[in-house]
Amino acid sequence: MEPTVTVRGLTKRFGRTTVLDGLSLELGRGVTGLLGPNGAGKTTLLRTLATTLAPDAGEVRALGLDPSDHVQRTEIRRRLGYLPQNPGHYPHFTAFELVEYVAILKEHADRRERHREVRRVLEETGLTEQSRTRVRKLSGGMRQRLALAQALLGDPGLLVLDEPTVGLDPEQRMRFRALVSRLGESRTVLLSTHQTEDVAALCERVIVMKDGGIVFDGTPGGLAATAAGQVWLSHRPPAASRLFWRAADGRYRTLGARPQDAVPAEPGVEDGYLLLLGESAEVAA
Repeated sequence: MEPTVTVRGLTKRFGRTTVLDGLSLELGRGVTGLLGPNGAGKTTLLRTLATTLAPDAGEVRALGLDPSDHVQRTEIRRRLGYLPQNPGHYPHFTAFELVEYVAILKEHADRRERHREVRRVLEETGLTEQSRTRVRKLSGGMRQRLALAQALLGDPGLLVLDEPTVGLDPEQRMRFRALVSRLGESRTVLLSTHQTEDVAALCERVIVMKDGGIVFDGTPGGLAATAAGQVWLSHRPPAASRLFWRAADGRYRTLGARPQDAVPAEPGVEDGYLLLLGESAEVAA
């Protein structure tokens, strides 16, 4: 199958800082998780795919279209669902009114069909009962789900989600995972997050970024496997490692060299991610 997204040699600079450095990737149907510390270039990549940023060099194709062409860029936006990291809201609108406003911007011209589509996405995100509630009265988690509802308008073939589970409680996160996993069965979903548990639960593919490039591209199991033989449990804190923490059972979980009197532990996605990035990951963890 032809990939939904193709990126070749993507470069983006802000002043003298290179944020994306010759990045290349392809995305097809399914849910792909995007991990990386703050400043790795994740949001810049997502904004470029969402056509809100133009690259300085390289080639991007989304849904078979070229965003550098004005007409094709408009068509991409019709067929794209984008949830930015900090979605804006109009506090005096009701939830229904806000989603309808976005539907109008996305050229849903027929009023009856537009209202049907607004009700559909509100139901999918669990906001039917809040449809007449003003946005300013919604909780942070509800506002995040409202932003997701806007992204789902028009049944997009490509969903670009930047930190979508921020502010969601455990029950809401479970419902989000169920929704996104279902969506990934028939379209392409790119999910940027700091939550490694979301990646382990949702994604069949994970990409790890660092310093504007890709340092891992594979399955969550493959990322966990990179930490094999480097995860340890001990009753005393290690003397020579900075990558360790005290677990709930009182033992110390250490990544890297084996501490004295330690026993091996089963590695997880977070272990592989932290070891892959080294001490730079401590800031974002």
